[in-house]
Amino acid sequence: MKAALALAREAFDDGEVPVGAVVVRKDEIVGKGRNRREKGKNALFHAEIEAINDACKTLGGWRLWECELYVTLEPCPMCAGAIVNARIPQVYFGAFDAKNGCCGSVANILELEYGYHPACEGGVMEAECAALMSEFFKRLRK
Repeated sequence: MKAALALAREAFDDGEVPVGAVVVRKDEIVGKGRNRREKGKNALFHAEIEAINDACKTLGGWRLWECELYVTLEPCPMCAGAIVNARIPQVYFGAFDAKNGCCGSVANILELEYGYHPACEGGVMEAECAALMSEFFKRLRK
């Protein structure tokens, strides 16, 4: 989660909502991503999507069944769907997202009646992840 938090700080410094994600296989980071929606002018440029895409390129396939995803904010519906489709078996996230979180807060896409059900654990380094998010929106309101 520390690597994902470092990527979230990069996003923060770039004026983006501070979300970072890494895909890990056997204790090695194989995919990295951070939020780039504002600079990229694209709704799809979420940290998880970028990290999954990077991992698929690194590993040479779309099935990430030996990997784990660490992300600083609870995944949204799009990202939760990408996690299911990439066959990622384990997800760890930091801050809960009461407005858009789809790993338990608003809904739990990972538990729907699909053929694949990733395990999920929230609240990993929650205070650090939430503090960065709070600081970003405090600055944005000024």
